[in-house]
Amino acid sequence: MPKSLLEQLPEIVKRGREEAAKILESLENRHRVTLQTREVVLPAKDSAAQDWITQQARTVQREVFAPGQRSLIDSPQPMLGEAATAESRPWTNRLIYGDNLLAMAALLAGDENTPSLRGMVDLIYIDPPFDSKADYRTKVNLPGMELEQKPTVIEQFAYSDTWSDGTASYLAMITPRLILMRELLADTGSIYVHLDWHVGHYVKIVMDEVFGKEGFRNEIVWKRRTGTASSNNEFGIQTDGLFFYSKGQNFTFTPLYRKEVTPQEIAEKFNLVEPDGRRYWSGDLGNPADRPNLKYAYKGYEPPKNGWAVSLAVMEQMNRDGRLIFPKSTSGRIRRKMYLNDWAGFPIQNLWDDINPVQSQAYERLDYATQKPEKLLERIIRASCPEGGLVADFNGGSGTTAAVAEKLGRRWITTDLGKPACMIMRKRLIDQDAKPFLYQAIGDYQVEAAKATLGRDFRIGDLSQIVLSLYGALPLPPEYNAQRNLGQIAGLALGAGRSSKTLVLADSPNKLTGTATLKKAIAQRDSLMGGWDRVVVLGWNFEPSIGEAITALNDSRLEVLVIPPDLMDRLKKKGGIDKLRGQVRFSSLQYLTIHPVTRQIDGGQETVTVRLKNYVLLSPEAINLDDANRLKLQAVINKEPLALIEYWAVDPDYDGKVFRSVWQDYRGNTANDDDALRVVTQAAVTVPVKPGPRRVCVRVVDVFGFEAEVVATVEAV
Repeated sequence: MPKSLLEQLPEIVKRGREEAAKILESLENRHRVTLQTREVVLPAKDSAAQDWITQQARTVQREVFAPGQRSLIDSPQPMLGEAATAESRPWTNRLIYGDNLLAMAALLAGDENTPSLRGMVDLIYIDPPFDSKADYRTKVNLPGMELEQKPTVIEQFAYSDTWSDGTASYLAMITPRLILMRELLADTGSIYVHLDWHVGHYVKIVMDEVFGKEGFRNEIVWKRRTGTASSNNEFGIQTDGLFFYSKGQNFTFTPLYRKEVTPQEIAEKFNLVEPDGRRYWSGDLGNPADRPNLKYAYKGYEPPKNGWAVSLAVMEQMNRDGRLIFPKSTSGRIRRKMYLNDWAGFPIQNLWDDINPVQSQAYERLDYATQKPEKLLERIIRASCPEGGLVADFNGGSGTTAAVAEKLGRRWITTDLGKPACMIMRKRLIDQDAKPFLYQAIGDYQVEAAKATLGRDFRIGDLSQIVLSLYGALPLPPEYNAQRNLGQIAGLALGAGRSSKTLVLADSPNKLTGTATLKKAIAQRDSLMGGWDRVVVLGWNFEPSIGEAITALNDSRLEVLVIPPDLMDRLKKKGGIDKLRGQVRFSSLQYLTIHPVTRQIDGGQETVTVRLKNYVLLSPEAINLDDANRLKLQAVINKEPLALIEYWAVDPDYDGKVFRSVWQDYRGNTANDDDALRVVTQAAVTVPVKPGPRRVCVRVVDVFGFEAEVVATVEAV
């Protein structure tokens, strides 16, 4: 007989602790998980204005990255604990794309540029999937049509792993993550976990194990809707639950009060009126706890059983201010006047029925399925994070946590596995003129995924062999294939008893495939083992200029394809190469082309003008669409390819290492035009004059989350 969930829980928690322990042990390893900064976002949504740096009259004062690189921000920011203070590093907020388990491992490990955040986070709020098994789809609006895209394959496999064995799988997913969150929390920190009835009670048991029963502070009940229709045998569901735990007993908490009250509530509570019209109510002056030092007689009135609530000096001051109410008999008890003007409001309790969900007409609505209202996060952050403190959300979704933290003057980190979510968050933060922030991704994601599938002792050659096999290539003999990354395919007959031969090179996931790799592949094609008819290069990650490199080589016998980024996730799910063979698509690259960039000097300033020319989408068959939606997409590709661009940005001084977007436009940005379904195709960026050539980088992200870049070197006028 299978074990019940309660019987499985101890083993689930045990395995979760072991998984977290392995991650924590690996933090000192030189191959630890790291974060790669994909973009430094300097919000500037209005193309008519000067660029962000000039507009804000910023001057570089401090370095954030290693010496020799440009600073991300320029003025001192709140420091992150003693470690950060000691190293004199300012803080920059972060939006991270990728698995939150790997993101947390990287944050705990730290690197040469950023200290470890272990014990540094003041507040964590997470709104994880609720084990509802919902098939969340992304609606993509394009000119004249709407596409419905299923979750990306990476998201699908992550979610299917989450509930492949029902609630047990869900708990196995969340347990090690909660343990790492506890490691990130400061001793005074707190965590709020937002769930509903599907798994809330089971997660509560896990949290008791991770944070201790003594760490439990509240179960908050949020009335998130007016109700659902009740059936004949059940009540409608109106609420979600939030479990509030603290890491220690000396935790940050600021009591909050509700002052939005009706005239009837005021009349009922402040039912007494002074001759001058001031409303008040009669408050008890007794102490709820036994206080021997406050047991004194006052004006003949004996103290309450536990003593007064105030000292004798305070009592006398209240009497002078006319705030005491004396009973007619000395056997009665003195009370105090509580005036409406001095009232902080009704204390916020654990039933939150005064925060509405995000309605269809709400100004903050982003059409994101699980979007939470800003007032909800505002209450949590005000209560449990000090000003200037650090808030983290590892299921970022629509970005409400980061957006509210930004408005309230708190620092923030947010992560999400979905590229659409990361795009929504980036646009939302730009739209509210956020401070500069980093857009980061998990470094060597495929290597980490391979470790999870093949074991931590795997070699890159093992992964290359898997890629070659799934592409349909046989490995070359060892004497020609020392790195085990070369394969061969016999093709069609060419006549005279000869068939075509294709050389296949599977590049490493921990390097960028670029011009040097392509030239090496061509040289091997022409010379290795007597030569080959063509060569195919399979790459994981590519240099920004890869499209230009392919064009410049102009070699019809060279083909460059993308290895699916979710390959290891799929391999793990399927359980072996044989089960996955024939199901993997290696796609062509997407790329961007632009018109020649111009520079126009006016005094000490110059205007750099960039115009988009064309965008070629990654093979449409790799996008998770049904046939009808695929036909719709192809129509847009044929008619208006630039309409596929969701977001684009310009770095007018690209250093080849970190992209700093000082100008952005995105669909829905009405500061540049009134077209919500298209970006503008021209950017005019005003920057200080620079002698000599200027290296301009343009980055685009399409509606499906795919990225492309082009770099142009522009000589001085």
